[in-house]
Amino acid sequence: MEFEVRRIGPESTAEAAAVLADAFDGYPWMAWTVAADRHRERLEAMFTGTVDAVGLPYGDVWAAVDPDGRPAAVAVWLRPDRPVPDELWAGVEARNAELAGDRYPAMRAAEAACASLRSAEPAFLLATVGVRRADQGRGLGARVLGPGLVEADRAGLPAVLETTSEPNVRFYRRLGFAVTGQVQVPNGGPLVWAMRRPAAAGERV
Repeated sequence: MEFEVRRIGPESTAEAAAVLADAFDGYPWMAWTVAADRHRERLEAMFTGTVDAVGLPYGDVWAAVDPDGRPAAVAVWLRPDRPVPDELWAGVEARNAELAGDRYPAMRAAEAACASLRSAEPAFLLATVGVRRADQGRGLGARVLGPGLVEADRAGLPAVLETTSEPNVRFYRRLGFAVTGQVQVPNGGPLVWAMRRPAAAGERV
């Protein structure tokens, strides 16, 4: 099956959120910070907010779509030249507090623990990327990340991310990222790696 990587719009929000929820069901960060009851439903609602409220208006949302136009992989990038307003972040946090359920205290503690990993330098932030489980192993993760990395290179800026999966660390290393720090979330939480990819030399336009 052929997949095309392209930007998507609001009409694809629900499908994109479903792809991300499928990819992240069982992911260590989500398992630690989001309540187990109605877990997939909570994840879909969270990713709907990530895509619709943050990614589409303030960043770039890319998808690998099948011949019928259905997303199989989704990447959401946030850009330093279109900062998300503080009041919008506050609304997202309030919504996520509700969706996290009884794991919200754990979510807050985990976010606080990761604050030391985050730099103030201008960078393209990979907010999230996921591949539908049925389509994993086809190289779609690297393909859907490609346009965002090109945009970062054109701007002459690094790309940054956080992950709580050791296999992901190896995957991102193949794309040019290096680990810049790690934090163990307290009370039995996951290990979080921060990673950074410098802009490719000579790509700025």
